[in-house]
Amino acid sequence: MTATLGMLVTKRLVRLAPVDLAIVVFYFALVLGIGFYLKRFAKTGEDFFMAGREMTAWVAGLAFVSANLGSLELLGWAGSAYQYGILAAHWYWIGAIPAMIFLGLVMMPFYYISKTHSVPGYLQLRYGTAASGLSAVTFAIMTILMSGVNMYAMAVVMKVVLGWDLNFSILVSSITVAIYVAAGGLFSAIFNEVLQFFLIWFGALLIPILGLIETGGWHGMVARIQDNFPGQDFTHMWSNLGHFKDNPMGMHWTGIVFGLAMVQSMGYWTTDFLVVQRVLSAKDIRSAKLAPVIGSFFKMAVPIIVILPGLLGLALLPMHLYPASNLEAGQFSYNEVLPLMLARYCGPGLLGLGITALVAGFMAGMAGNVSAFATVWTYDLYRPFIRKNAPDPHYVSMGRWCTLIGVFISIGTAYLAMGFASIMDYVQALFGFFIAPLFGTVLLGMMWKRVTRAAGFWGLLAGTISSITMFVLMHGKSGERWVALFALSPDAKGLAQDMYQSLWSCVTCVVVTLLVTVVTKPRPDAELKGLVYSLTEVAREDRVGLLHRPMLWGGLAMALLLVLQIIFW
Repeated sequence: MTATLGMLVTKRLVRLAPVDLAIVVFYFALVLGIGFYLKRFAKTGEDFFMAGREMTAWVAGLAFVSANLGSLELLGWAGSAYQYGILAAHWYWIGAIPAMIFLGLVMMPFYYISKTHSVPGYLQLRYGTAASGLSAVTFAIMTILMSGVNMYAMAVVMKVVLGWDLNFSILVSSITVAIYVAAGGLFSAIFNEVLQFFLIWFGALLIPILGLIETGGWHGMVARIQDNFPGQDFTHMWSNLGHFKDNPMGMHWTGIVFGLAMVQSMGYWTTDFLVVQRVLSAKDIRSAKLAPVIGSFFKMAVPIIVILPGLLGLALLPMHLYPASNLEAGQFSYNEVLPLMLARYCGPGLLGLGITALVAGFMAGMAGNVSAFATVWTYDLYRPFIRKNAPDPHYVSMGRWCTLIGVFISIGTAYLAMGFASIMDYVQALFGFFIAPLFGTVLLGMMWKRVTRAAGFWGLLAGTISSITMFVLMHGKSGERWVALFALSPDAKGLAQDMYQSLWSCVTCVVVTLLVTVVTKPRPDAELKGLVYSLTEVAREDRVGLLHRPMLWGGLAMALLLVLQIIFW
């Protein structure tokens, strides 16, 4: 009995008061209740996988952002902010906002008009079975790997704050997610994501508010960081990107502009089905276009709760943190900066709220991945390749079963994240494998009618293989030499390497696609209507008032983004 307890509980930094336990237990009961209540509304495939396409722009927009705001974001980017400073905020501003606007104004009409259930579904219509099957397989692998990262992130919280064993934390949380997503499908995931969005904000705001009070504001925090880490620039976003050695990431501005803004983020926000699925649930074309634009305003504010805690950790924590892949006894990793700050500030009641916020983030991230995995497996692999003409209830049943299976496979993948310096180094590498090449394939297919079926498949395959090859070479025995070649400098750290890896894999995809297109026969124009920009009549908001037009709000979002870049230059 004593040995069993020792496996479940290790040394803890704080103890939960009864009120904290009550808050956490109430939250678990609430999300399970929502899942079972919404099960009655998820009877058909359209209900289970696409929430019946009845979501308003605001609900779809909040779910769109919340699906990307899980414990992975909270822990991972807080850890990256401790490791790289405010440079990590690029992934929220220039690395998100332009892509979200592009998705809403340019790409959503194609997804929505075709009534596709997924990005592989669009590739099926545009390129055929080979390209869509390859995309579905790679996306399914990525969602399982990403779901495992969310499990690991939550286990880190439980370890630092509660003293729970890693394995026990993963098991309890994964079972809860499996039950409520399997019950209600995307209906359940979306409504819980909106609930979790507000819980995350209310809980996670405690750290930046209390931290800035302790440091005496932004300037006081900057002064403390400079005292603790002399000679390192953690608080500028652009002025230190002229040379690789001038910033803690080992990044050049070309990596941010071309690797991140033009490839990695565009690929993620416009082709990753985990987030696109939320917008496809919108009730009409205007709501589908407006949802990502609405989400962009919320996205710009997220660094307050994910980047600022990492910067405050640099200023206030009495110990230095280290890469998770190279820890010694008694040391803490970059990934643990957020729970360490939570333990620093939160007493009874507040601690329960903070833990609930992190649990909410974990639920949002993992639920999004497993529901996306269930949809892609059922609609893009199982139905076209295994059983084509089954009744609709059969596909709903398959979706529920593979949700459960996906959760338990994810448990095994949770341990892969431990081999990287930080969670985000691992995640961005995954995006380089699967998202960056896919973006090139989808964008060419939408914008150029001449691209052929064979070109779509071979371009996507070449981009994916090239990305994996670059990663293996940069992390092998002669890694420094390959880093200097692919990332343009031996000083490039993990995230910098990931950005250049994404850039070159997308370039490879585009080049191979163009070459194969030249020597293969294109499809007739009649077969491409609704799939290619030049052949599609896109719905316009001519009769909608100015304040309801997505173009206006997209322009305002871009203007606000420019102001933020100037302020933190």
